[in-house]
Amino acid sequence: MDAEIETYSHQIRSLLERIGACLAPLSQAQLNWRPSHEGANSAYVIAAHVLGNARAWVLGIACGEPVRRDRPAEFRAAGSYRELEAQARRLAEEIEEALEDLPASSLGRRFVPLQELWGEGVAHEISVREALLHVVEHASIHLGQIQITRDLALEIGP
Repeated sequence: MDAEIETYSHQIRSLLERIGACLAPLSQAQLNWRPSHEGANSAYVIAAHVLGNARAWVLGIACGEPVRRDRPAEFRAAGSYRELEAQARRLAEEIEEALEDLPASSLGRRFVPLQELWGEGVAHEISVREALLHVVEHASIHLGQIQITRDLALEIGP
């Protein structure tokens, strides 16, 4: 695997592992608890959203695999840590395999991704490299939100 692609692969998989480790101490009730602030999401929802985004942007957008995304469903998600951890583990494996096959020469290729995979806003032209960087940035931001939500759930949650 190309060194730059290996860096993206490692960083994305590491972020997924860190999210899982952050959520491991929560009970199912705490994991699915939503802070009372309007628009706040549970730690489970945020993690499900990170997984949905990573699947869409790495597998679908960067690697061109036939992936579907139901972004609204990510924000309705609820379940157990075991389910979430299994999904994250499978996704990390899929990402590693897909990026192993991604040629380094494709990193600069520019295109407009499918709106369904893009998420919020209007899809615009990006490169494969930018798609992979987006996943690292997106997961990093949401890891911080998960950490805060976890702390709140442990302190004042159910």
